[in-house]
Amino acid sequence: MSSSARFEFVGCIMFAWAMLLGGCAASEANPPKATSPKALALAAESSPKWNVTMDNIEGCSCPAFCQCYFTGAPALHEEHAKEGPAMRYCRFSNGFRITKGQYGDQKLDGVTFWMAGDLGSDFSKGQMDWAVLHFEPSATPAQRAGVEAIVKAIFPVKWNSFTTGADGKIEWSKTADEAVAKLNGGKSGEIVLKQVKGEDGKPVMIKNVKFWAAPKNSGFLVMKNDIEAYREGAKPFEFKGTNGFFTTIEMSSADTAKAAGAPPVREMLARAGDCCAAQ
Repeated sequence: MSSSARFEFVGCIMFAWAMLLGGCAASEANPPKATSPKALALAAESSPKWNVTMDNIEGCSCPAFCQCYFTGAPALHEEHAKEGPAMRYCRFSNGFRITKGQYGDQKLDGVTFWMAGDLGSDFSKGQMDWAVLHFEPSATPAQRAGVEAIVKAIFPVKWNSFTTGADGKIEWSKTADEAVAKLNGGKSGEIVLKQVKGEDGKPVMIKNVKFWAAPKNSGFLVMKNDIEAYREGAKPFEFKGTNGFFTTIEMSSADTAKAAGAPPVREMLARAGDCCAAQ
């Protein structure tokens, strides 16, 4: 292989790795058909104006880093197959904390909420399996409505099931060395991530990766997942040593209209990763 070919190949690999990490993280039980870009834009114009800046502690079942971003499908989990063949899934937990936000006349500053679910076995077409939201008891009805609308805008996909679970106390903390989120003291959900550091002792961060439909983020702090678990409902899960990260997301209602009609985020990233397979 010539030096120029080696350079192109290495550059491709570095690009694919940079695309890997945006979250390996809606709708009704019987989701409607895809809405046209024009209809989405009109809906965004008629809905309350909103903006949000929020921190995200996220862990999922996929190995670090998420292969979802350039294959269109999550990891094959042979080690977790108790019965039958191995399965593909991305089972995730997110601890969100809104640092600054507004939905219409409603302030969202300080609202903390939990999102857990499974993206399913193949989400390259924007069809996901299930997700559930949990709020703290202090969240007002208006704040809950605002958060749900914002979540659906950030994750512009179809879900087989999208529900709201029981309220619970949410603990949320981020230091230089770890990020921790717990739902009902860990009884209902738990994320404990430890900061990964590079050779210079500084945190490892991946930049220039889009988090779903959100146009801005702070970059992804790569973190080791000590535990990521969701212990509610009929589909509980728990994973250790898998993918984890922390990021700060920014988005507004104006961005929703701009994103309308764009291909599913992960489908676009899957195409971008095809370069390495061709070498």
